[in-house]
Amino acid sequence: MIRTWTFFIIISLFPIFIFSQQQSNRLISKKDSLLPGMSTSIPFTLENNSAENRTYDISVSTSSPHILPILAKGEFQIAPHETSAYLVPLRIATETGQGTYTVTLNITDRNNGISFTKISKVTVSGNRNLSLTALNSPEFVRAGETIKANFLIKNNGNIPEKLILESKNAVIDQDSEIFLSPGEIKQISISRKTDPELGKNEFQNLNLSVYSSDHTKEMETAYLSVKVISIKPSEDDIYHRLPISASLSFIGMRNRGDYNDGFQGEIYGKGSLDKDNKGQIEFHAVTKNPVEYSSFTQYEEYFVNYKRDHFLIHLGDKTYSSSFLTEYSRYGRGAELRFDINKISIGGFYNHPRFFRDIKDEFNVYSKFKIKKESEITAGYLYKIPRKEENVFAISRLDSNAHLPYLTGKFQVSKNLNLLGEVSYSKTDKTEGTAYMIQAQANFERLNGNVMYMRSSPEFAGYFTNTSTFNGGLQYRVSKRLNITANFVQDAKNFERDTLLLAAPYRKFLQYGIQYSYTSKGTVMLYSGYQKYQDRLEPKQFDYDERFYRLGINQKIGIFQINLEGQLGKTDNYLTGFSGTSRLYTANVGFEKFKTFFNLYGSYAVTSRYQLKNERQIYYGANIISHFSQKTSLSFTYQNNYMPEYYFKDRNLLELLFHQQLFPGHEFDVSGRYTLQRGDLANKDFIFSLRYTLRLNVPVQRVAEYTTLSGNISNLGVKKISEVKLMLGNHLTITDKDGNFIFKNITPGDYYLEMDRSTTEINDIPTVALPASISLINKVNVFNFGLTTAAKIQGHIQFTESREKDQPTPIQKRKKESIIIETISGDQTYRKICYIGEDFDFTYLRPGEWTVKIYRNGLDKRYKISTNQFQFTLKPEEIKKLNINIVKQQTEIKYQQETLKVGYNEIKKQK
Repeated sequence: MIRTWTFFIIISLFPIFIFSQQQSNRLISKKDSLLPGMSTSIPFTLENNSAENRTYDISVSTSSPHILPILAKGEFQIAPHETSAYLVPLRIATETGQGTYTVTLNITDRNNGISFTKISKVTVSGNRNLSLTALNSPEFVRAGETIKANFLIKNNGNIPEKLILESKNAVIDQDSEIFLSPGEIKQISISRKTDPELGKNEFQNLNLSVYSSDHTKEMETAYLSVKVISIKPSEDDIYHRLPISASLSFIGMRNRGDYNDGFQGEIYGKGSLDKDNKGQIEFHAVTKNPVEYSSFTQYEEYFVNYKRDHFLIHLGDKTYSSSFLTEYSRYGRGAELRFDINKISIGGFYNHPRFFRDIKDEFNVYSKFKIKKESEITAGYLYKIPRKEENVFAISRLDSNAHLPYLTGKFQVSKNLNLLGEVSYSKTDKTEGTAYMIQAQANFERLNGNVMYMRSSPEFAGYFTNTSTFNGGLQYRVSKRLNITANFVQDAKNFERDTLLLAAPYRKFLQYGIQYSYTSKGTVMLYSGYQKYQDRLEPKQFDYDERFYRLGINQKIGIFQINLEGQLGKTDNYLTGFSGTSRLYTANVGFEKFKTFFNLYGSYAVTSRYQLKNERQIYYGANIISHFSQKTSLSFTYQNNYMPEYYFKDRNLLELLFHQQLFPGHEFDVSGRYTLQRGDLANKDFIFSLRYTLRLNVPVQRVAEYTTLSGNISNLGVKKISEVKLMLGNHLTITDKDGNFIFKNITPGDYYLEMDRSTTEINDIPTVALPASISLINKVNVFNFGLTTAAKIQGHIQFTESREKDQPTPIQKRKKESIIIETISGDQTYRKICYIGEDFDFTYLRPGEWTVKIYRNGLDKRYKISTNQFQFTLKPEEIKKLNINIVKQQTEIKYQQETLKVGYNEIKKQK
């Protein structure tokens, strides 16, 4: 009896052992690359090793409500000793998250009622997909108001995202970091404050960018534009104006113990005399300086120049120059004229030097021929007349009138190489001389260089006499970080400089070394070289040669810019006859904070350059520049002393400058300085100045006539059209009883016409979009429109769900779906996000043709919008009712006519 029951149990459980076998590798589908939103089939291998036909009832379940079996129930027949595949079709919803899920096949044998299961795992891959859309924004705002705009961000992927929000020109009205689950939508608001002082109407752009914190380079950006209407418009002027500034200064100076003061006036103007900017004029007049001239005060000067098309004329003071060799720089009072005719220029000048006693007058004529854009040849002639009556008191190089013809050329040999040169000849009653100059400039990808050599003979009567000079520079870029540089400078010794200022020391300088950028904010420099400084003044303060090594570091740390430099050299002092070492250490720190720039400087030196051997020198100073506002600024400068090499010029020891704009066009400046005057090493002088400046825009040409804008507001069914306030820029008007209006004496230009809605009924709406852009070009302009009653659209979004046969009811509640409804008429567009099952409306709509479009906004693919577009005509005061139906689409399953059988044969191993 026991044996019989044992045999019966084994026979009953035999199918379970059969179906629990491991499925064949040949039937395993690719289940590790499934994407959300797709449909697929999962195969299960079924094997019947019994001698009977088997029929099974099969049901399918999954571990996620987002993975739905398309065919949840079915039956399956399998013949004896046969292996088949049972395919389970699945739909993977778009909101299915990344991960591994299980599909369970529940099998029940109809013959004996025995049930068992088979389980298969599927992997849903990650899918990143963000969308950013501009949702809505005002068509216009008035200056001073805040622009508010909304954007829509949706996570269309199946991975939770931590997102960073950025805007370059607006403020994000919420946290800049948000978290979006798969399928989640968030509305982002940004705002931007407009300038109430905006002078002209303009469009302002707003943008919003979003990117994942884990993928910073994958950025989505959306843009929109909003009109900003000026409430204080600066009207276009009907006159073309010339800017002119006039100032009056009171200057006081203690000069070597003597005090002087007085007033000095100045007027300056520069601009065009016509609206086409063809006639350019510049003039300057400065009255006599009440104190001794220095670099910190202005010298008496008068000039005016005018340029139009191919013509130039200058009358008065300026620095005149004929050529590098003949007269490089000579300040004086005279006149200059030039004509440009195609490629040829003809000109000349007369000059009466003001600060050079040897020359009484000089005349110059020249002709220039332009070969091509960067190449030209100039031939000229300079005639100098000496001051004969004063030659007895001066050592003059001119014994009589001098004639100096010259020829200059500039040639672009190639795009990387330019050559410049000049030759000149001079002749007086007793002497003749020559001079020449050549210069080359090269610019290549890695190599840049320039070299210049000049030589003049002992009897040459030009700007240089009996001298030669050589200057050159070379830079080679070894790599992005490493540069090799070399520079050589040799000053000319004998030149005819103006006597207003003192001559700089004679210098011979050679430096070569490397520059290495070790970071984007740091550079180290190492140089070696030779320098010679010789004082040109008597008695000499220095005369030395020096061979040196210099190390410098420039580094930016946060807001601080730091410059450190150290120099070690061996000095031969020809003034005192001894030799020694020279060491210099300098530090410079600059930073900007609170609208103020700070710069601190310090230097310590032990040198053998001057009167004493191993002489110690300490220099320090500070510079502070603060801009309290656009109208107010303050500058403070202090330095305890200067190196003797700079005593040829005026030097600032202590300076305080204050500037204040009292109101537009009126400015006030106060300055005070302690200085060392040129040629002085110890005596300090004081200069102060009070200055008032008036800035004017003087009309010089009438460019337009005033215009008028008139029109009528027609009554299209409203209570009244009288006393309606209209605004055009900063002009106001009110309609009469018939709706007529007029704006007079308006400057031509582009404007926006606005209507004050507080002067109409609450539902009155114009037949045109206001503000309306209007260009006032003609002398008389007309603009008509009507006033009617606004309409509205109301509706409801209805959801209809019809379940598929055998479709299990989801355990999880269906998420709240939304759509975007867009209403369009002409250039008017309104959008709203509306949720299924709720009401919506659009109010204050202009009667006319309207189109309503419905967008899915990521709506589940199973849901269908019955009608996605409506077109109709709205009448005044009409309330249009709309019903939008969302239905769940039925899934269509097609069965193939024949059963799909998958089998295989085992090949027995031969003995």
